Amino acid sequence: MSREILPPARVLVTGASGLLGRSVAQRLADLGYQVTTFQRSASGVVGARDVRGSLTDDDAVAQAVAGQDAIVHMAAKVSVSGRREDFERVNILGTEKLFDAAWGAGVENILHVSSPSVAHAGSSLVGAPAGPPDPQHAEGHYARTKAEAEVLAQARGSAGVNVLIMRPHLVWGPGDGQLTKRIIDRARCGRLPLIGTGAPLVDTLYIDNAVEAFVSGLRRLPLIAGETLVVTNGEPRPIGELIMGIAAAGGAAPPKLRVPAALAKAAGLAVEKIWAFSERVTGPHQDEPPMTKFLAEQLSTAHWFDQRRTQQLLDWTPSISIDQGLARLGSHIRSTGTVL
Repeated sequence: MSREILPPARVLVTGASGLLGRSVAQRLADLGYQVTTFQRSASGVVGARDVRGSLTDDDAVAQAVAGQDAIVHMAAKVSVSGRREDFERVNILGTEKLFDAAWGAGVENILHVSSPSVAHAGSSLVGAPAGPPDPQHAEGHYARTKAEAEVLAQARGSAGVNVLIMRPHLVWGPGDGQLTKRIIDRARCGRLPLIGTGAPLVDTLYIDNAVEAFVSGLRRLPLIAGETLVVTNGEPRPIGELIMGIAAAGGAAPPKLRVPAALAKAAGLAVEKIWAFSERVTGPHQDEPPMTKFLAEQLSTAHWFDQRRTQQLLDWTPSISIDQGLARLGSHIRSTGTVL
């Protein structure tokens, strides 16, 4: 008998108010899974049961995990700025509460969503495997706390729960209010510089491919538990070419300003300090700093990953190329007037 997790299995998706979480939850519901979503606001997933709440709320978490066959854990605090304790509360303590509740409810299968940044200390990654999470050397509060959460997830896997860790890399496409919208908005305003030469190779993940990868990961979870997989399109492109492609899809002129990488990193570090001081005085900002050291490193160093093992274990290959994704993004923006 197959050990795959198949419909009508009961699946909890945390963080389903974000693009990736919502899209994965909707795809699972469309395939016949009994989907419950858990987030602060309505998910908008048709056919799913919404449980609203926070990962820091024991009662809400217990309600969400009760009766589930599997969990796809995507909820996280994602930002390039903010207080360490805010990231800890969601990314570390929230993950711990979720795993504790899952253990108590007898949930045996957890797909834990992480990030390649947990193993990136700033140097170039060229055809790299999924390295071990490194809370000490990862850059920024988000990456460090996600690294600690991944260590926690690995430990629970060693204790008998089926845990698969997947690290999507730079998800973009229609509906993405993070990477895609920010590139286009800044390009339209003439505030999108290219850092360094724009030549380092970077791989990304188109949203539709990400959804199918996660569905495959959930389905095969009991068969490949214990693995840590970086997931990308498998098409490394020069970072400058990719940024200009996304900007062009949004009808923006290509960036003309170039900033040396060393200068951008120094400026990013200075901006972080000013931003942190301002937040202590006036409270959290609604937006994010225009540059940070981590962002400057991401835009000026190569980071792409060997996808052979990922595709083999997931029994999955990307169906939409980067060029096809850019065409779809452009068509979406022209027809709707927005990335979202």
